[in-house]
Amino acid sequence: MNKKVLEFENVTFSYKEKKQGRSVPILQSLNVDIYDQEFITIVGASGSGKSTLFRLITGLEDPDEGKIFINGQIHESRLGKAGYMPQQDLLMPWRTVLENAALPLELKGIHKEEARKQIVPLLEEFGLAGMENRFPHELSGGMRQRVSFLRTSLSGSNVLLLDEPFSALDAITRLSMQEWLMAQWEKRKNTIIFITHDVNEALFLSDRIFVFSEKPVHTLEEVNVPLSRPRDLQDLNQPDMIELREHLLEQLRGKVTV
Repeated sequence: MNKKVLEFENVTFSYKEKKQGRSVPILQSLNVDIYDQEFITIVGASGSGKSTLFRLITGLEDPDEGKIFINGQIHESRLGKAGYMPQQDLLMPWRTVLENAALPLELKGIHKEEARKQIVPLLEEFGLAGMENRFPHELSGGMRQRVSFLRTSLSGSNVLLLDEPFSALDAITRLSMQEWLMAQWEKRKNTIIFITHDVNEALFLSDRIFVFSEKPVHTLEEVNVPLSRPRDLQDLNQPDMIELREHLLEQLRGKVTV
């Protein structure tokens, strides 16, 4: 097994409700281990704690109890220690593709020309060749997400957090972006932690799937995806994968409230 790049050790976290002034428990003594070069997907009903996990990893929230290790270390501030790609691409409309991608490098104090030298060779690899001077409104949804992922990759972290990045795309573009992301991950071998509500997406992309199935979360159900790599979307039609999909859907159906 590869080295651990992310560890939650007995992590407890509660949100403080402003109006009622009470604490709402989200995580309770949670232990999680994620390893180098894994592709982990997190699924669960809305409000189950998936985004809270990301906020704790990125340092936007701190645990009430327990420890969070990134690459074997406890950091006084976790801000910037993991790359983060939100559901909305959050590209700055007044910046070109190149300028948007350069943002994490600028924040590190890298000069504009040096940033350009680092980014231009990556544009073709990310399917953005010839797009460097275009603005976000000139790009398709898939192109915008490619720019957002490029920006996240340039954070310099080996741990990348992707929060439902394809949920706003149409079905065909979404499938294309899943295949593209898989190819990028296989080439770069970062550790990716990916939130989705789409069970097929989770099965196609992942090594392991974590299911949020209780609240507060004491443990995460782990599902190992029995597909070798490389894989393609047709592999999801195998009998064992259909059975696994039904198991995951049943788990999620039981937690949805209407």
